[in-house]
Amino acid sequence: MRQFGDFSTEETDYKTAEIAILPVPYDGTSTWIKGADKGPEALLDASCNLEFYDIETDYEVYKRGISTLPPVEEKTSPERMSDEVEKRMAQILADKKFPVLIGGEHSVSIGAFRAICKQYGDVSILQLDAHSDMRDEYEGSTHNHACVMARAKDLTDSITQVGIRSSAIEEKKNINPDRIFYAYRIKKEEEWMQKVSNQLNKRVYITIDLDVLDPAYMPSTGTPEPDGLDYRQVMDLLQLILKEHEVVGLDVVELCPNEYNKAPNFLAAKLIYHFLSFKYAVY
Repeated sequence: MRQFGDFSTEETDYKTAEIAILPVPYDGTSTWIKGADKGPEALLDASCNLEFYDIETDYEVYKRGISTLPPVEEKTSPERMSDEVEKRMAQILADKKFPVLIGGEHSVSIGAFRAICKQYGDVSILQLDAHSDMRDEYEGSTHNHACVMARAKDLTDSITQVGIRSSAIEEKKNINPDRIFYAYRIKKEEEWMQKVSNQLNKRVYITIDLDVLDPAYMPSTGTPEPDGLDYRQVMDLLQLILKEHEVVGLDVVELCPNEYNKAPNFLAAKLIYHFLSFKYAVY
């Protein structure tokens, strides 16, 4: 698997890099369109076409060092994959790098949640997603992609869900109605971003399922849902959270690439680079 970005060897050296990209090409529990295991490779391939300079921040974040690690290869079960992700994420944190996990289906985030919560006991988890993912178990597994936020809830009560527009009735018991921002309500409320930020603890981990975006912008997901957010809404929210909190990690998951449409792959790569530009830019 290639490196994120078409950067020099010096700028991708793990020893000196401040940012570590961890690919997790896993798609063992997805229930509709398969192919999320191809997402990391497609995202990394698209990233070589990024401009190094970010206009909005007037910054070149690649100079901080962005190193891409060997992918997590464990695929025998979602539980074992989660254990391996937790181990790899814990090492990144021990090495004092900022972790960016790229999936893969959303179940890859479970191990990241565990590593982050062990490192930072008071961390909030901010979910951007079309689906609430709050089933206790699904199709015989508690580590199914439909259960990822239920597993987060096992670790912390400080969970905020944004962009949700699909949920099963049995998930209601696990959802805190005061901490969920449904897409249809977001579009009627001007101050929703600040309300999201106000709910979060000082430290925040962000998990982004790309289907939070409307399929008009992001058709390449396993379960696309209409009436989603646009790219600017997502980036404006991320910028606000970065200004008001200490973001301690990020994952971007559920890219299901289409060989005939490369634009979503580039969007996913741009989203990560744009986010990192916001995080590290000196205003």
